[in-house]
Amino acid sequence: MRVAIAADHAGFALKGDICSLLDELRVEYRDFGTFSDEAVDYPDFIAPAARAVSRGEFDLGIVIGGSGTGEAIVANKVRGIRCVQAANPVVARLGREHNDANVLALGGRITGSEVARACVREFLAGEFQGGRHVPRIEKIARIEAEEARG
Repeated sequence: MRVAIAADHAGFALKGDICSLLDELRVEYRDFGTFSDEAVDYPDFIAPAARAVSRGEFDLGIVIGGSGTGEAIVANKVRGIRCVQAANPVVARLGREHNDANVLALGGRITGSEVARACVREFLAGEFQGGRHVPRIEKIARIEAEEARG
């Protein structure tokens, strides 16, 4: 499994914790930045990570900010991305199982390190259940395609 990870300045510290977890789990990842806690604009880091997932260069993505909300919005603007914003492990797991989420958004000012690590573990371990969820994912893809055509 390959993971793209990115954060803004508010998510920088939590990103370090999550990268340590990925190392512990022996998950290959690429850090798209930011690389300090100096103020930056989160779309500059989140969009490249989401695009890399969309292109298939990475299996999953993790994006981190202060709340995770802006990061989820940016990621979900990228065609083919289904980003779940999770502040607890159950939501992270259900995002994978029911929504085939391929990006997880976390809030470094909202979620503590241990809960965030649990969210990442559940997200990485989760698998899309298919079945009754497939038509819903197909509808999302159709909406995305319609919007792209304008």
